[in-house]
Amino acid sequence: MSTPTNVAKQAVHDKIESQVKTVQAKLDALKAKAEAAKAIAEIKSIADLVVKKQAIDRKLSELKKSGETTYEQAKADIESRVADLEKSVQAIEAKFKAA
Repeated sequence: MSTPTNVAKQAVHDKIESQVKTVQAKLDALKAKAEAAKAIAEIKSIADLVVKKQAIDRKLSELKKSGETTYEQAKADIESRVADLEKSVQAIEAKFKAA
């Protein structure tokens, strides 16, 4: 594997990792709001999203180790999961803003 490929993979990994960290911070803030508001449904939803985030963390670790043949598929899978997670977090944020 060439150095430019490694650099490109690292850049993708860093970008996704940054997105995941941002989502984790939002989840932590939402969890605190939900607990303060005693919003049981939202607390459960947030717990489900934390599980999804943990699965993304595992996939991200696998991505770093993936070979050239599986890299693009793994990358697309993770990007899709992160986008879905971000949408779910935004939906919960919207509920709190509306309340």
